[in-house]
Amino acid sequence: MRQTEVEARRADSAAVGGDEKRAYVRTVFEQIAPRYDLLNHLLSFNVDRLWRRRALRALGWARAPEGRYLDLCAGTLDVGAQLSRQRGFGGFIVGADFAVPMLRAGAGKAPPSVLAPVAADAQQLPLRDASVDGATVAFGIRNVASLDAALREAHRVLVPGARLVILEFTTPRWRVVRALYHLYFHRLLPFIGGAISGHHTAYRYLPQSVAYFPPEPELARRMTAAGFADVRWESLSLGIAAIHVGTKA
Repeated sequence: MRQTEVEARRADSAAVGGDEKRAYVRTVFEQIAPRYDLLNHLLSFNVDRLWRRRALRALGWARAPEGRYLDLCAGTLDVGAQLSRQRGFGGFIVGADFAVPMLRAGAGKAPPSVLAPVAADAQQLPLRDASVDGATVAFGIRNVASLDAALREAHRVLVPGARLVILEFTTPRWRVVRALYHLYFHRLLPFIGGAISGHHTAYRYLPQSVAYFPPEPELARRMTAAGFADVRWESLSLGIAAIHVGTKA
């Protein structure tokens, strides 16, 4: 079997979840880190910037503008940097990700006195109970080996009344939109992503991981099961992505 076929099978298997997913995701994101930001903006036609702004509004950081915030699966620190630039924000942000090259690729996006990258797994955070005033995770929660473990860990570190905001890809429900989405997401995106990043299976894993990720109502149910209250969600861009918000009671 050719190496490319082996890697393709690994990508498909990792999308399902478990320990194999953890190892695969770490390796892949370490390899694509140098081109990650470019591809994010290119492949989403820059709409990802708008989605992140919507997610930060949902965070409600103005309730504690001097507080401590967490960006889970922070990648290249885009969300944390964007939060640090909000008018009136005077707090501190921890950007946690277990792929250290991704964090390094985001170096310089915000002063270290405001945004600190931390090498950490979303399922085992080096933070005290009830120590952060809000948490975000953008396009990363579907990459953790155990969704439920990550949700419970986020709940643990939040102070009562704080919010968790999840921004994640979804599968559109409208038939025509879904057909166009599948054409782009499963055919064009892997080709373009592979050509630019030089990694020909990383962008095969992306659409597969979205396909295996729980739909919006199921994710909301699992957030509730992890202890979050007042869980709500809204679709973005005809159902291509969604924002979920839950509050620690």
